[in-house]
Amino acid sequence: MLTLLERLSDETKISLAAGQVMLAQGLKTGKLFVLEEGTVEVVRNGVVVTKTSERGSVFGEMSLLLDVPHTATVRAVSAVSAHELKDAASFLQSDPEVTFIVARMLAQRLNMATTYLVDLKTQYANETNHLGMVSDVLASLVFQKETEFNPGSDRQPDPQM
Repeated sequence: MLTLLERLSDETKISLAAGQVMLAQGLKTGKLFVLEEGTVEVVRNGVVVTKTSERGSVFGEMSLLLDVPHTATVRAVSAVSAHELKDAASFLQSDPEVTFIVARMLAQRLNMATTYLVDLKTQYANETNHLGMVSDVLASLVFQKETEFNPGSDRQPDPQM
C-alpha cells in the first residue's frame, strides 16, 4: 500500500513561511493538508494543543468529515512544505485506500485520547470534584451515537455554530 504522500502530486504542493496560517479555527474550507516538511502547531481557543513535524500528518479531516468549521488553527512554526487538497471530499472518495489511511490515523488519535482518559479516570476515581467526571466523559465518548456533531462548550458556546 502506498503512503498518503506517495499518492499526492507536486501540483498540490504549497509553501508557508513561519507564522502563516494553514487552517483557521471557525472557517469551513473543505480543504485537507498533508505535511511534507517543517513544523506546525495546532491551536484551539488560543491554547497550543500540539506541535508536529511528522511527514504525512493530515490536517482538516475533522472539519471535512464532520461537515463543521475547523475546530483548531494550524499555523506554520517554521518554513513548511505541504500538499493542499482543495476538494478534499472528492479526493477521499476517489480511493478507498486513501480513506483507509485517514481512518487509521483518526483511530490512532482516538486510541491515544481514550487511553489518556482511562489514565485520568484511574488517577481520579475517588475524587468528588470535577475530576471525578472523567468517567462520564469517557462513557459519552465510547457510547456516543451518530448524531449531529457540536464541538462547542456548554459554558462557552461557539457563536459561529
